[in-house]
Amino acid sequence: MNKKFICSILLAMACVGAWSQSGTNSPYSQYGVGILSDQSQGFSRGMNGAALGIRQGNVANTLNPASYSAVDSLTMIFDVGMSGQTTNFKEGSMKVNANNANFEYALCLFRLAKGLGASFGVLPYSNVGYKYTSSTFLDRTNGTVTETYSGEGGLHQAFFGIGGTLFRNLSVGANFSYLWGSLDKVVVSSSTTYINSLSKSYSASVNNYKLDFGLQYTLPCSKDDDLTIGATFGLGHKLKADAQCDVINVRTSGTSDTTSVVISDALELPMSYGVGFAWRHANKLIVDADVSMQQWGKVKMPGYDAKQNTYALRDDLLKDRWAVAVGADYVPDWMSPRNYLKRVHYRAGIGYATSYYNINGANGPKELSVSAGFGLPLLNGYNNRSVLNVSAQWVHTSATGLIKENTFRINLGLTFNERWFFKWKID
Repeated sequence: MNKKFICSILLAMACVGAWSQSGTNSPYSQYGVGILSDQSQGFSRGMNGAALGIRQGNVANTLNPASYSAVDSLTMIFDVGMSGQTTNFKEGSMKVNANNANFEYALCLFRLAKGLGASFGVLPYSNVGYKYTSSTFLDRTNGTVTETYSGEGGLHQAFFGIGGTLFRNLSVGANFSYLWGSLDKVVVSSSTTYINSLSKSYSASVNNYKLDFGLQYTLPCSKDDDLTIGATFGLGHKLKADAQCDVINVRTSGTSDTTSVVISDALELPMSYGVGFAWRHANKLIVDADVSMQQWGKVKMPGYDAKQNTYALRDDLLKDRWAVAVGADYVPDWMSPRNYLKRVHYRAGIGYATSYYNINGANGPKELSVSAGFGLPLLNGYNNRSVLNVSAQWVHTSATGLIKENTFRINLGLTFNERWFFKWKID
């Protein structure tokens, strides 16, 4: 058991290293802290991330830490996930494709005592990765101005969570996370008539904490049915991270002038809220519906004002983000002794979300997504509790007058579910 535990730690560390490369090419990742990551696990990816009300003893559900209390007494769960995607970007008549692959998460879940479970691991928070150019013809005197935009980085979290049962049907939990990462963005301007070039470099580094709390209450409805109500709350606070802007004017002679502006304590996390309802029927069907909101509208963000030629905190760059997800999981007979297809989990889901940033004073793009997937039991001579979760997701991102994105994503999640905590008896 100790060897498996050490291997789990090493694999989690390897996943952290794999995040050194960006998992996105979206120009929308230049806004805010980047594209917000899907923090769900493999079992719920096929349900489009709907999981706030789900509590099962054989899966790790970090979206609601209250679910940790449902972990089976003999179980040690180790879950890893990765994804690959292809995205089509369309602006007017122009189309461009891009491919990405990324490690998503690595985590463990185990029981501490009766009605008390714990989890730890690494999860994504946001992703920055883009590079594109924009050219504008001004006039014969000023010529054509070309601006090159590029950026990389993102935020990640290493967490420890605990969840316990307070009363028969009521559970609470919390995730305590260390949030780290960097955000680096560059804009380079050049002209066909002016010799000098001008670049603006934006950077920020984050090392702080993140706290999330969860609650679940299960209401028995009949012999075969129950309804679980889940609620989550994320604490908003300052990240004690400075943001820096360097404006560099480069001459053909090789000399340059640099002006630097530093904003202290520039970044912060928003308050976040979520509620979900999960209906379960006879250990065969689970239907979950979630609604969540992140209060980015109350968060100030550092930004450059071209009209006033200033770099300062602004309250007009971000807005509240709303998301809705509905998903279902169906397994015909998870204990079927001979028919493998009856033990497979069949999943589907749909979602809708608004952006959390404004672009040139207008709302950013909205997001529509659908997903489908399978949970494939892995058979061996010891147990068939481990599962390979495979799902496909289509995401459409668009707003009037802006770039349209169509992303097709494949998610793979491997859940090792081993019986570690039992003792053999010899008769």
